[in-house]
Amino acid sequence: MAIAQVTVVPLGTGTTSVSRYVAEVAAWLEKNGIKYHLTPMGTVLEGETRDLLDIVAQMHEQPFNIGAERVMTLVNLDDRRDKKNTAMGKVASVKARLESRES
Repeated sequence: MAIAQVTVVPLGTGTTSVSRYVAEVAAWLEKNGIKYHLTPMGTVLEGETRDLLDIVAQMHEQPFNIGAERVMTLVNLDDRRDKKNTAMGKVASVKARLESRES
């Protein structure tokens, strides 16, 4: 399983605010039953690499649907194949190491 962090950035919209566009992408994810975690700087998805790349392509299209004329999409993909990898598992691993340092 892979983890992707996706940031979809509409450009040339006439405003510095992007929340309208982020909400459009999140609504599309929800409508399509895609599990996601919204962060202040992007959206985290989990799944098979090919599926994630298809989802990212569709996320990229959403701002165009509400008037954006240019969209830049950034993707970080972590595809670990030696063991099961989840977003929360990665966070838990770091927290466990921090806790062990405190002992």
